[in-house]
Amino acid sequence: MTRDAKAKLSARIGQGSKNLLISLRTQFDQFIELEAASGILLLICTLIALVWANSAWKESYTELLNTEVSIGFGHFVFATSLLHWINDGLMAVFFFVVGLEIKRELLVGELAMPRQAMLPIVGALGGMVVPAVLYATLNAGTEAARGWGIPMATDIAFAVGILSILGTRVPAGLKVFLIALAIVDDLGAVIVIAFFYTSQISWAYLGFAAIVVGVLILANVRGVRSPMVYGVLGMILWFATLKSGVHATVAGVLLATTIPSRSKINQPEFVEQGNRMLAQFTSEHRSSTAYLTSQQLSIIGSLESKAEDVQPPMQRLEHALHPWVSYFIMPVFALANAGATILDGMALSLFDRVSLGIIAGLLLGKQAGITLFSWAAVRMKLAVLPSGVSWRHMYGAGLLGGIGFTMSLFIAGLAFGDGVSLNVAKVGILCGSVLAGVSGYLVLRSVNSVHPTDLPEGRT
Repeated sequence: MTRDAKAKLSARIGQGSKNLLISLRTQFDQFIELEAASGILLLICTLIALVWANSAWKESYTELLNTEVSIGFGHFVFATSLLHWINDGLMAVFFFVVGLEIKRELLVGELAMPRQAMLPIVGALGGMVVPAVLYATLNAGTEAARGWGIPMATDIAFAVGILSILGTRVPAGLKVFLIALAIVDDLGAVIVIAFFYTSQISWAYLGFAAIVVGVLILANVRGVRSPMVYGVLGMILWFATLKSGVHATVAGVLLATTIPSRSKINQPEFVEQGNRMLAQFTSEHRSSTAYLTSQQLSIIGSLESKAEDVQPPMQRLEHALHPWVSYFIMPVFALANAGATILDGMALSLFDRVSLGIIAGLLLGKQAGITLFSWAAVRMKLAVLPSGVSWRHMYGAGLLGGIGFTMSLFIAGLAFGDGVSLNVAKVGILCGSVLAGVSGYLVLRSVNSVHPTDLPEGRT
């Protein structure tokens, strides 16, 4: 290869890397904006649910959620309550998007680079283990001990919403850390749900679900890229998982792992072929008529096909579904699940061992687990702090990690069903999340700059 050719190749690689970084930065900014807006909508729906559940019309709230909804045709009819359709059906889509986010982070995000991934992974581990231990300790020997998974979760929408309010007071590296931590947290929650909050197993349906997953993997390997194929197989997988006894939302994550993550053609090929098609389109232009020629229509069809080929199906689905999850599914879930009865026996609920365990886990366990485990990882040189991030920032992020809400409410429903403990758990989740959110906001708001003493060894 000549010197000029090497120079051109190097320039092309450099420009490609620059374009990739710009693209990732743009996607990250859009993600932040979407989650922040979703957090506001979640808050509104939570307040509506609380007011409704504690008003003179509280019976209508319960009756609406218990309304039976049937879906099917002929002799095949699937009927269950509206609440179950939301928690088992809509939330499967939520977990599908969570699965896509996890896969994306593992491939091209913070979790793709071992050195950078170690900090949020270790921090998330601490943020799951310590709260679970605190809750289990306070509820040891009781039936309520089953709820140990409730304080393990972090609600990314509310956490990002608070970070957005803080604006430039928060370094970009801290936002990336907290989002990566929340995604690892979600993965941990999925594993906990699959293994510890599963009813009696039907091995026949579980085997059928495994076969469907195998077909999905084969479709990926054979280059099938049609969303329709994965959608139909995904619904079959959801039904089989639901009937197997494993919670149906796990099907969403399993489906996400099988979605193709590579584009059919790369970006340079798309630009080259697209420019050639546009040149042909222009040469066919006739100023005397507003109608397109058959050749132009054919070019437009080919260009649309190439536009789909350059988009990885995984990224296209995540981009299409994320607004639906943020602006519809999560708010509807909050409206259906956040309606705790707090006016009657509020004091008793707060001092119940269930709510105390949840509050302790979210407010104390999260901040201790995330901060101490992260500090240990840096101390042992397994990880480094992000640029511009101090330990005060990390402590504030640990507090924000205590905003459990969405996933905590979800796990509480699995742990306690419709029992009295569920309402007590909701009170604990709401109180613990509010205290953690306010505390995290105040801590991060007080951090004006990075002090040298805040930096770990080896950083200046």
